[in-house]
Amino acid sequence: MRAALGRAGSAVARGARSVLSTAGVRGLVLETAWTATHLATYPLGIAREQVRDRQGPNTLDRLSPVQRGLVLGDVEAAGTPIVLLHGWVDNRSIFTVLRRHLRRRGFGRVVTMNYSVLTHDVPRAAARLGALVEALCDETGYERVHVVGHSMGGLVARYYVQRLGGDARVHTLATLGTPHAGTRAARLFAGRAVAQLRPGSPVLRELAGPAPGCRTRFVAVWSDLDAMVVPKSSARLDHPDLAVRNVFVRGAGHLSLPVDGRVVHEIVETFAHLDAGGVTPSAEAGERG
Repeated sequence: MRAALGRAGSAVARGARSVLSTAGVRGLVLETAWTATHLATYPLGIAREQVRDRQGPNTLDRLSPVQRGLVLGDVEAAGTPIVLLHGWVDNRSIFTVLRRHLRRRGFGRVVTMNYSVLTHDVPRAAARLGALVEALCDETGYERVHVVGHSMGGLVARYYVQRLGGDARVHTLATLGTPHAGTRAARLFAGRAVAQLRPGSPVLRELAGPAPGCRTRFVAVWSDLDAMVVPKSSARLDHPDLAVRNVFVRGAGHLSLPVDGRVVHEIVETFAHLDAGGVTPSAEAGERG
């Protein structure tokens, strides 16, 4: 009992230091502002996205210098499709800022996938993601795609990669605030999908199993101000068979991760630099202050 109380006290103290720091206060303000904005734009994200391909031989002259730089410097990187996958009880509107930045950088095909936790749990949503990826590859002629998964969306994409053979299609998977080791906050809610986010769930045990030869590279972004991932370090991805770069971002809330400038820059630059084998150059990244 004393040991448990001591651990709880330490966790509370660490949380207080994070919130009361300059970065923590700034992060809380951003999280509050973005939450209000997201609630206002949420209805717009319910409808299916109208996909537009911005690449093509006749459109290069209409691109900005930054976009042309990516297209001319690495046409494969610019053309590789990117799939954005939202989290629990959310929709594609969470990616409004990130999608705009990716397109401004020169990425020609950025699509989102909506799913409902009322009809999809992690494995079912992963199967649907697989169908979307296959359709994208058939349509564009590219053999691989990138995926960004926020919160539960990261687990959906990871299940596709590790359990459904998606590593043959996904070059890079970036997860934002994804409870790779589960989150105790999921115990506050009911439902099949949210139960799979609890520590020790059958789905998480599956993902913790061996994944030899996985060809996908991973970037896992986590923060000290993420109130939905408990403990915070559960958003790190630590697996002996996976090539992972864990990126710590100080003072970013759960909903703010897809709009945080540091996170957006990390994703954009990662996708702009392809490697043939899909491996990560370095195993660990430092703090993004």
